[in-house]
Amino acid sequence: MSRYKPYPKYRESGVEWLSTIPDHWHVSALKYWTIIKTGYAFSSNDFQENGIPVLRIGDIKNTGDIDFSNAKFLSDSFLFTNHDVIVKYNDIVMAMTGATIGKTGKYTLSTPALLNQRVCIFRTINTNSQPYVWYTLQSSFYLEYINLYAFGGAQPNISDSTLLSFPALLPPLSEQTTIANFLDRETAKIDTLIDKQQRLIELLKEKRQAVISHAVTKGLDPNVKMKDSGVEWLGEVPEHWEVKKLKFNLHLRTEKVKIKGQKVIALENIESNTGKYVQTESTYQGEDVACCRHDILFGKLRPYLAKVYRCNENAIAFGDLLAYQPLIGYKSSYAFYALISETFIKIVDSSTYGAKMPRASADFINEMPLPTPPTSEQQQIADYLDTQTTKIDILIEKANQSITLLKERRTALISAAVTGKIDVREAVV
Repeated sequence: MSRYKPYPKYRESGVEWLSTIPDHWHVSALKYWTIIKTGYAFSSNDFQENGIPVLRIGDIKNTGDIDFSNAKFLSDSFLFTNHDVIVKYNDIVMAMTGATIGKTGKYTLSTPALLNQRVCIFRTINTNSQPYVWYTLQSSFYLEYINLYAFGGAQPNISDSTLLSFPALLPPLSEQTTIANFLDRETAKIDTLIDKQQRLIELLKEKRQAVISHAVTKGLDPNVKMKDSGVEWLGEVPEHWEVKKLKFNLHLRTEKVKIKGQKVIALENIESNTGKYVQTESTYQGEDVACCRHDILFGKLRPYLAKVYRCNENAIAFGDLLAYQPLIGYKSSYAFYALISETFIKIVDSSTYGAKMPRASADFINEMPLPTPPTSEQQQIADYLDTQTTKIDILIEKANQSITLLKERRTALISAAVTGKIDVREAVV
């Protein structure tokens, strides 16, 4: 923030966390210049395929956009009976409960929506103050205030009266507009940089999948003689490779044991597309399939088919995970990449059945053809992919770190501007 100068004169705010404020600014609780409307608990029995969208917490994206791609809808008649919960253009909406409490979104659609329970609308009495309030609600101070006064355990909640009791800073109206215009411009620049990093991550993930799929189906030697595999989705494979059904390379474990202190691996413990272990605080009871070191776990539910894990210790495969033991001649390290490859996942995905929770059949997977190089070559391919995927993962992690820093800068800039720590009046041309 060193590039921006402070205001020429400050005074004590009377609010401990604010300390000093610009001399001509005032401290005013949001309730004196902003109103809140809270949502309504619509019955799921009234939801339909089209009509008026119901704005729910999940429709508010972290970017502040509203996304109705998974929306629920109500008939137009609800607009006439629920005037108080109609969402209009330029409304600011906020999540009032759950893990994303305080998440804000700006409604930019010209057509109305209806507000669901535990979401609220902010509207300023003077509409010219709406852009400034938008940024006030995104400041670190407001989010800290919400976290401080939220109540409840696993599902924190906050009341509308508490949201309006926040002691916000109120510059003159013309200055509010100047600050909002400045932040519009500067946050747009930061958002562009974030978008570029996110696109880079997507390209790196695509490259990761392409490298794996090519290596496990074509090998590492670009000059090797090829042959038709006899399998449409595999195409040609190196001439000296075999193509075997999965069941001749991997044995499906079915013996169940009781959970008694062993490490349990569930779908939530496996990162999609990478097979990395994710630590969670979940606890498990009952019994499920025992798996051993070097076994390959494969998620059979459609949303989690890309959750493939190579066990590094004896454990229990919990829930919708298939546990496969590599047979002699089929390396566990290679098997992991063969099963997590995009080509393999796509074919399994096309076989899933069921409406609510589509899943793949173990019988179908067992019959899947797998490219089978000589054992020594399997290890070479696995070693190569370990190296290449590690390089890509490092680049992805650096891009994620850049995004984190950019988001921190965005929040810091907003917070500094709406609390008067920087004077941006000359920064807006």
